[in-house]
Amino acid sequence: MPLKRPHQHRGVSKHLTANPVFSREPISVPRFKLPHDGIDPDVAYQIIHDELMLDGNARLNLATFVSTWAEPQAQALMAECAEKNMIDKDEYPQTAEVEARCVHMLADLWHAPDPDRAVGCSTTGSSEAAMLAGLALKRRWQHRRRAEGKPADRPNMVMGINVQVCWEKFADYFEVEPRYVPMEGERYCLSAETAVELCDENTIGVVAVLGSTFDGAYEPVAEIAAALDALQERTGIDVPVHVDGASGGMIAPFLDPELPWDFRLPRVASINTSGHKYGLVMPGVGWALWRDAEALPDDLVFHVNYLGGDMPTFALNFSRPGAQVIAQYYNFLRLGFDGYRMVQQTCRDVATRLSAEIAKLGPFTLLTDGSELPVFAFRVSDDIDNFTVFDVSAALRERGWLVPAYTFPEHRTDLAALRVVIRNGFGHDLADLFLEDLRRVLPRLKAQAAPHRNAENAGAFAHGAETKESPRKSGKPAVPAARRAES
Repeated sequence: MPLKRPHQHRGVSKHLTANPVFSREPISVPRFKLPHDGIDPDVAYQIIHDELMLDGNARLNLATFVSTWAEPQAQALMAECAEKNMIDKDEYPQTAEVEARCVHMLADLWHAPDPDRAVGCSTTGSSEAAMLAGLALKRRWQHRRRAEGKPADRPNMVMGINVQVCWEKFADYFEVEPRYVPMEGERYCLSAETAVELCDENTIGVVAVLGSTFDGAYEPVAEIAAALDALQERTGIDVPVHVDGASGGMIAPFLDPELPWDFRLPRVASINTSGHKYGLVMPGVGWALWRDAEALPDDLVFHVNYLGGDMPTFALNFSRPGAQVIAQYYNFLRLGFDGYRMVQQTCRDVATRLSAEIAKLGPFTLLTDGSELPVFAFRVSDDIDNFTVFDVSAALRERGWLVPAYTFPEHRTDLAALRVVIRNGFGHDLADLFLEDLRRVLPRLKAQAAPHRNAENAGAFAHGAETKESPRKSGKPAVPAARRAES
């Protein structure tokens, strides 16, 4: 949740005034404190409805990975379940059953050794799922170290600097040293060699990202696992892998079935994904799965009575509606494997075609082309010095398109890029309209004598986070927009 400070309200009226057509008497309500009296529900609705028109159009938001469209039937089911608190397993046993079915389906999709006995749970999103996976890795490492009579007070975790910000939060909140592999040259994510270099006996795990938020690229999970196998053979150090499949976990099984990244690799201990990203559910739901019961220490699990039996639960959040879990199950039944394959293939086709057309325009150079995640990044070519990616982003926003412009993290802070996320509901027709608007703004940009905006004066493109961020306590640079919150 963004933290709002008092100075941000300066110059803003302290009252909201309703259109007089709604009442014979003028209606004015306080903006920043609870009104003394209530008002008519239709008036309350209209006041809020009118103010929300200032939000951007979610369907034109090419910054977010989060689903912005759902079938009416899915929305109806969500409305029917909005009041069901899914933590109450006894009161809502069928919702609990549906959650368990989804876990088994994902376990089968990700090639768990025994999908029928899969260990997993739903979460509020990938951020919570990542926290749970990290806790399991830490606790598992602590148990092993203590059993060996060794100290267990200095855990570390290895990951690329491109990881989603939730992993930084995990390390900070749960006192794990984060060991970040920086970007170097044309390498924008974690590699097997760089991951192993930072591992030691205190490493609780390596996080491999299946679909970087910076450019949509898959990290080489199989190569990382193989390098860790070799490390164990040489040194005896056993380091598990967690796959952050927030996006790719619902792309690769359908479009890259031969790619080994999941539980087919024995070193992969756990996987998370966002059901509200390429799982095609509106926010918010995530999923965390473990290879087997051994990968999730039982002392992290709470056991509750469920219809006279045992219902193990593992979560940071408590009360939440069952609506999104039910919507996930609806999508699984509605689409099946082949339906998901067609939806994701369409997204990839749109991404690769759109990126190819942008490359033909002349002023841009692709960093990725959407052939892994249906996400691509591009920069202004080296011979262009009179406009920046920040100018392009601002020009596109005039037509309603939300396209983030951002700089890459340390060691490649010189690189500024635009990123386009193609989701279900963004088809070839919208892609053509986007391309037409991009072509329309180029003559104006090319006519500029010098850039109007850069990383310092453009303001952060925040989607799900504060507009500005300060450097972390660790002294690391501010988190770029590509990594923030539920990007």
